[in-house]
Amino acid sequence: MKELRSLFIRGLFSILPFVVTLYILFWFFTFLDGLIGKFVVPILGFSFPGIGLIFTIGLILLTGFIVSNYVGVKLLKKGEELLQRIPLISKIYSSVKQIVEAFSIKDKQIFSNVVLVEYPRKSTYAIGFVTGECRGEVQDKTAARLINVFIPTTPNPTSGMLILVPDKEIIYLDMTVEEGLKLIISAGAVVPEYDKKDEEP
Repeated sequence: MKELRSLFIRGLFSILPFVVTLYILFWFFTFLDGLIGKFVVPILGFSFPGIGLIFTIGLILLTGFIVSNYVGVKLLKKGEELLQRIPLISKIYSSVKQIVEAFSIKDKQIFSNVVLVEYPRKSTYAIGFVTGECRGEVQDKTAARLINVFIPTTPNPTSGMLILVPDKEIIYLDMTVEEGLKLIISAGAVVPEYDKKDEEP
């Protein structure tokens, strides 16, 4: 019975990622067909599976083409100015835009290093990502050299908090940013391999 239970658990955890992935893809596929399809079908006069997904991809490509030229950039700015004038919409749009810009990669990576910091109290450590050196008024009014460290939440690393840590109190890790993200998302279950370097005498 124990062996049977062990086989069942092993099989469950092996097949679960595949099932969840397929379910998410199916849900996304169905969602787009239901939401976008009902607007496109009356125009085209016919329907087929995946019409919503294909139309969405086409719309994204068209938008990318439009905002890649001078006229498109001007239109985008005018649209943003219009949204900024609407009280509630302006708050939502600004917040979403900041998040998208923060986690998009444009010729640089927002996270430079994976670090270990004592947080939220002494002798308790948290994995964080360096986003740069602290500048401006905050740095000018502190004696220590501060580093911006983003502390993500598990299992969703896109949310978290920014803490400013003195450089001398930061433990820099050898793992890559990708490995650090895997560690966070898996809640510590996926630990990157580490070869301890021999200390020189």
